Amino acid sequence: MQEIRVELTKNPKQKPAPGAPLPFGTIFTDHMFIMNYDEGQGWHDPRIVPYGPIEMDPSAMCLHYGQSVFEGMKAYRAQDGRILLFRPDKNMARLNVSNDRLCIPPIDEELAKAAIEKLVSVEKDWVPSEEGTSLYIRPFIIGVDPHIGVHPAHHLLFMVICCPVGAYYPEGLDPVKIYVETNYVRAVRGGMGFTKTAGNYAASLKAQDEAEKQDYTQVLWLDGVERKYIEEVGTMNVFFVIDDEVVTPALQGSILSGITRMSCIEMLKSWGMKVSERRLSIQEVADAAAEGRLKEAFGTGTAAVISPIGHLKWGDDIMEINNGEIGPLSQKLYDTLTGIQWGKIKDEFGWTVEVK
Repeated sequence: MQEIRVELTKNPKQKPAPGAPLPFGTIFTDHMFIMNYDEGQGWHDPRIVPYGPIEMDPSAMCLHYGQSVFEGMKAYRAQDGRILLFRPDKNMARLNVSNDRLCIPPIDEELAKAAIEKLVSVEKDWVPSEEGTSLYIRPFIIGVDPHIGVHPAHHLLFMVICCPVGAYYPEGLDPVKIYVETNYVRAVRGGMGFTKTAGNYAASLKAQDEAEKQDYTQVLWLDGVERKYIEEVGTMNVFFVIDDEVVTPALQGSILSGITRMSCIEMLKSWGMKVSERRLSIQEVADAAAEGRLKEAFGTGTAAVISPIGHLKWGDDIMEINNGEIGPLSQKLYDTLTGIQWGKIKDEFGWTVEVK
């Protein structure tokens, strides 16, 4: 494994005071990780350096053709002071799935995990300790060839930046309002919907803007072909509790394989619950709501962990779910997942990794 060089800043920033607001994705730590890729040499020169701007040619290919991928992870401070990562091996494996689809050379997953652990160790004083806070970790890769022309990049950067954060949604754990998109399409099977790439999120902006104008927090996407099967929320996978069945859309190439989604499925099955990964139409959900069989709905993701859904708007049909309150299953999943992540309860699944 390549040695990771560390250059510490000589001008550390002032850290947020305990209890100060930590708006998501706006405050960045003192250092970042960088590694270069050059064709013929491969990935090389892994290093941790002071956080700051990077020099990039105006013709850098990522700016013109969108060859970029990213991940989202968190580091958590346990009550005893330990710093824990949650399933980092799954994030790095998923990053290579995205790399393959975007013609980006694969990274050494063990080296990438070691780099993230070392960066978090360097930035350990930035990991907040207040309830519900964490250090968000953003690994990403961009093609930086100074060239106008459509082809896979020959020169890339793999970088990791970090920011202390509070709750992703202003509502916190209060149920959010979700708008079902029926006009625009985000992804189709055979495309890039299963990857974490910038283009997927650019494709979602128009619908997100429309949802916000109607006072809805997020967009629920339907399939891009028939426009009737539920896929995912813009920043989360989604689950519905119908009768005694927990249903989530199957992974068929157009939605993200969420790490929190995976963890929830494993956890629910360990509790003996019936979990189905299958096609689920918005009409089935609407019918279940009308008949009183839709008990709960919630989103899952690294940023929000568990986000209960209290209202779902599909055209003129506004479904209120569980009287707009968090349901018992959503609460149990949140308490158990965050309990493991923050080291409050025993990690019986072996999901956490302590940063030394």
